[in-house]
Amino acid sequence: MAGQIWAVNSLGGFFYSQNLSDELREALQPMARFRQFCDVKDASQQGKGKGQTFTWDVVSNAATAGGTLVETNTMPETQFTITQATLTVNEYGNSVPYSGKLEALSKFEVRKPVMQALRNDAVKVFDRAAWVQFNNTQLRVVPATAGTSTTVLTLTTNGTATATNNIAFQKEHAKLVVDLMKERNIPAYTNDDYVGIAWPSTLRRLKNDLETIHQYTVPGIQLIFNAEIGRYENVRYTEQTNIVKGYGSTDGITGTAWTAGLSDWIFFLGEDTVAEGVVIPEEMRAKIPTDYGRSKGVAYYYLGGFGIVHDQTVATESRIVVWDTAA
Repeated sequence: MAGQIWAVNSLGGFFYSQNLSDELREALQPMARFRQFCDVKDASQQGKGKGQTFTWDVVSNAATAGGTLVETNTMPETQFTITQATLTVNEYGNSVPYSGKLEALSKFEVRKPVMQALRNDAVKVFDRAAWVQFNNTQLRVVPATAGTSTTVLTLTTNGTATATNNIAFQKEHAKLVVDLMKERNIPAYTNDDYVGIAWPSTLRRLKNDLETIHQYTVPGIQLIFNAEIGRYENVRYTEQTNIVKGYGSTDGITGTAWTAGLSDWIFFLGEDTVAEGVVIPEEMRAKIPTDYGRSKGVAYYYLGGFGIVHDQTVATESRIVVWDTAA
């Protein structure tokens, strides 16, 4: 059987060793970063027995803006359009089988490390599935002047950056991105703040800048988001390592390194970005023992999916901006 067995040390035999300490050490992985910013929608009523596609309504901006009124004129009228966004519901899961002999002879409880390994895998799988939808945004920014400007950004609205980014992200860029998002009327994610997500090294220059300005270190303050590191210019920055560095990735697992290597992608999020439709929330499932109790296992299972909320053919409705590069 593939999985954990007693006969091979690296697959279970090391669970009892003369030299093994009494403390079982596990390789802990970071928790979800992108998934925490999805809007969870209950797809159980729409999904069970009703097909694999989950839909929800998206309301546009008013077609005509209001304004001042003339006393003798009638009230102006306008309208908005309603479109339906969709996501595809899929099964997600993984399992680790193990032998009854391993469980019987192990010094440590076998299920605990098995479930830990599966939890770590599930976190990355779900985060990558969410990121694929975030990455469908049409708004990409690159510094102007051959990718080196700290005063001007080049914005593309077709989902593809057209210039090479040749500078580390810093406080001047942070201000430019926020101004761009505000002037596009992208609503804030929470209160008056947007959210920025990137690799720790991508934010290093900004963090160094903030050491000479300010960080929010008020005693006792509770950071709401996983891995949140601080706030600057109406953006709350969060670090992640579940999604690969580089550009051109379609799965979050493989990407191409940036040519200059001075920065990497950063996702800036407003409100109403990606929806998560949940039919069956993730859960751990124990395998029914077979072969007279000699073959056992544990799996995680989830039935649901992720979908970007706003029609990405209409750039004015986009709520996500990516600090990006063409090469």
